[in-house]
Amino acid sequence: MPQLRKDPIIGRWVIISLERAKRPNDFVSKKEEEDHSYECVYCAGNESRTARQIFALPSEENAEDSDWDVRVIPNVPPLLQVEGDMGRKGKGMFDLMNGIGAHEIIVESPRHVKSFANLEIEQMSRVFGVYAERMRDLERDQRIKYVLICKNHGLRAGGDTNHHVRTQLIALPVNPKRVKEELVGARRYYQYRERCIFCDMIHEEIEVKERIIAREDGFIAFMPFASRFPFEVWVLPEEHSCDYYKIRNTKGLARVMKKVLKKLDMGLQDPPYNYIIHTAPFRRMSSAGFWKTVDADYHWHIEIMPRLTKVAGFEWGSGFYINPTPPEQAAKFLTEVEI
Repeated sequence: MPQLRKDPIIGRWVIISLERAKRPNDFVSKKEEEDHSYECVYCAGNESRTARQIFALPSEENAEDSDWDVRVIPNVPPLLQVEGDMGRKGKGMFDLMNGIGAHEIIVESPRHVKSFANLEIEQMSRVFGVYAERMRDLERDQRIKYVLICKNHGLRAGGDTNHHVRTQLIALPVNPKRVKEELVGARRYYQYRERCIFCDMIHEEIEVKERIIAREDGFIAFMPFASRFPFEVWVLPEEHSCDYYKIRNTKGLARVMKKVLKKLDMGLQDPPYNYIIHTAPFRRMSSAGFWKTVDADYHWHIEIMPRLTKVAGFEWGSGFYINPTPPEQAAKFLTEVEI
């Protein structure tokens, strides 16, 4: 029979559709062709062809005749812009404001590398450090409430045919609904048990040992019990922390992320995927709302979501997700992939 599984954080239900079950090999992707008809503007030497540089991490080895290892530039055109004021106002029963925020591109290597999984661990560590640095800088802007880091790898995941490794950063003047749902669920759990729900999930996964993909250097990667998508993976620090920008062990994160992404790459033939970082919002009113216990009840994490199935009418209309591959089966497959 199909199974209904409930996400313990936000209460969302997922259908594990065993009657429509797909084996891991059913998801092997076709290789995407890269467009070589133009010179990549993100490669070292083409800096003048992009928008003005916001930030650059100086090169440590200068192996590619570049003076930077990671570079941050504005997205063109941006979803949100830094210049201007909030302009909050009402229009009848509706609320609106100006599109204030920031939209940046983090170029993750001066070399033309297609997949983030193919970066060296040292370079991945630098990239994760730049994520944190940009969050710390944007936190100084009183208009910004939240910074979302997201990667789109592959055409089906929102990428393009120029496969130069890069990530988007979007700074928002409001908190995303998806994050709010997690904040509310985490606070509710903490009020009842005085424990972080994410920490309890980590302990449960370590005890059960059915869905863990990697665990080392203070980080753990596992497939959630109520996975929305086939091969969905969450990566968390084992030590409790609600703010990503306070990360100290970027190399440990790089080791676990590289292992997970390489297993997905080799096991499913470079599937399209998104990954996002969910972190606590900036807190400037510590006594208000769910900020009161957020340091104790929330836990930053990375959600990796391969784009192997399509979301259709039932999912959009109901809020349920249909996953044709039990996470235990997917986890067993990935753990057996040798890298």
